[in-house]
Amino acid sequence: MRRLNQIWRLMHIAWVLLRNGLDEVLLATHLFRPLRFFIIFAPWFWMQHKFPPFGVRIRLALEQLGPIFVKFGQAVSTRRDLLPDDIADELAKLQDRVPAFPGELGRQLIEKAYGHGVEEYFDEFSETPLASASIAQVHPARLKDGREVIVKVLRPGIEKTIRRDIDLLYTIARLGERFWVDGKRLRLVEVVQEYEKTIFDELDLTREAANAALIRRNFEGSKELYIPEIFWDYTRTNVLVMERIYGTPVGEIENLRSQGIDMKMMGTRGVEIFFTQVFRDNFFHADMHPGNIFVSPEGQYIAVDFGIVGSLTKADQHYLAENLLAFFNRDYKRVAELHLDSGWVPKDTRIDEFEAAIRTVSEPIFEKPISEISFGHFLLKLFQTARRFNMEVQPQLVLLQKTLLNIEGLGRQLYPQLDLWTTAKPFLERWAD
Repeated sequence: MRRLNQIWRLMHIAWVLLRNGLDEVLLATHLFRPLRFFIIFAPWFWMQHKFPPFGVRIRLALEQLGPIFVKFGQAVSTRRDLLPDDIADELAKLQDRVPAFPGELGRQLIEKAYGHGVEEYFDEFSETPLASASIAQVHPARLKDGREVIVKVLRPGIEKTIRRDIDLLYTIARLGERFWVDGKRLRLVEVVQEYEKTIFDELDLTREAANAALIRRNFEGSKELYIPEIFWDYTRTNVLVMERIYGTPVGEIENLRSQGIDMKMMGTRGVEIFFTQVFRDNFFHADMHPGNIFVSPEGQYIAVDFGIVGSLTKADQHYLAENLLAFFNRDYKRVAELHLDSGWVPKDTRIDEFEAAIRTVSEPIFEKPISEISFGHFLLKLFQTARRFNMEVQPQLVLLQKTLLNIEGLGRQLYPQLDLWTTAKPFLERWAD
């Protein structure tokens, strides 16, 4: 029965792509490539002019396919150095403008969690959501003592929807490891396992509240980052109540400039906050897309949505810091040795050959002006090179890699000349001492 459900889901994905005029995406896969000739007989082939722009079609398809696909769109929307502007602008709408479910249903879910009507807890409660995301949506409210809050409630039936797509991802991963030459090296099943844990953690809002409370303590009194207060008496597994904050969404660049915000400072500060969380606190916000980050009039970051967080072992911390410092210092032999010592590449790898390969990828980047360096492009080239040496993907670092790329994408939106390397190097040197 599960196999039939997966086949049906694959057919549904194909249908959504076709319905949104994305047949070129579907027919690019090996499975459907032989059917490319027959597309001229399809009615939608002759009605392409009636479809909205390509970026809009991609966003609509991701919204229709559900939360896992929406999260994919969220992740890539910050990579404006990799995407055309029209597509990036559309995918950015997935951050907090996913179609909402009825507010009356949200009220019913909250009242079921409390066992009482919302008027028992709130002086005011609005059924009109402030924002709607792939996992939950938030409603404004006012406590009995007058404090303004937001009430976050999980989407109805979300666990069943996610389980269905996770099962499909496992099937694809197993097939990939069996039939794709790079499948085992990429450890696809382990990557899905890590993602499964991460996304199901998001379904427990008491866990998210605890994450927020810890990061709030870590940055207590900070002028760089503010974390809203959690109201534990009103928080349940599927309902979270948090202090309502006011600020400018970090993606509204022109609005921030009009307020006199120092964009270079904001870009640098964002990088420093990330590395502080990773190396000082060993607990980092791992979903730092523009929909979750705001800026106060004073230039202080305000973060929300702590469903996805990450941490590393001490060994991983030291490995990461030493690797980055070795890159900054162009010590490619040390980079090669660290990969070997950590088990990222097989023990029989020749250090001199691996060092030469890393140098070939790295040197051209250091010769470019700061404004042209992309850490994201560099990682892609490095991994492509390391593939020749059977380098394995480390699932425990996937979340960190994704967050680092998000930080770079966000920083470049704020300050295009942001130099991630120069900003991070002094911090890493202080931490490593």
